[in-house]
Amino acid sequence: MKTFKLISLQIVEGADLKDIELQDGLIINKEDDLSSWLIEAYISKSYLDYFKSGDEMIVQVVISKKENGPATFQTKVHSVKEFDKNMSVLLEGTLKSTRNAYAELVLDDLLKKGMSGDNLLSEFKEKMKSRPRLAVIKKV
Repeated sequence: MKTFKLISLQIVEGADLKDIELQDGLIINKEDDLSSWLIEAYISKSYLDYFKSGDEMIVQVVISKKENGPATFQTKVHSVKEFDKNMSVLLEGTLKSTRNAYAELVLDDLLKKGMSGDNLLSEFKEKMKSRPRLAVIKKV
């Protein structure tokens, strides 16, 4: 197993993303035959309505450094533990997309905006560096 720092967490809601403000978090690659991961997020209890044990959801996370691209996971809420003002949410799931999917989304977005040639290449390079938040990863 490998453990990484969870930098950001978003819930995919149709074509939108719901940002979940983290107090702290980690993500574990279980390195098993099922390619499963554990995501633990320590967050405010104000998000309690978003997480019910047994619910399935798609989430996007950034791992280790904020400069990294988002990874999309199909998850199931394994447990929710409440504390005074915060809660711990444990998600278990599988990786659905990686950097290539993000690059495809960036390119698709720029093409839909009518960009081509040198302008397309320049803007693509800039967006891959700045990592803007895009609409949901569609290749899940």
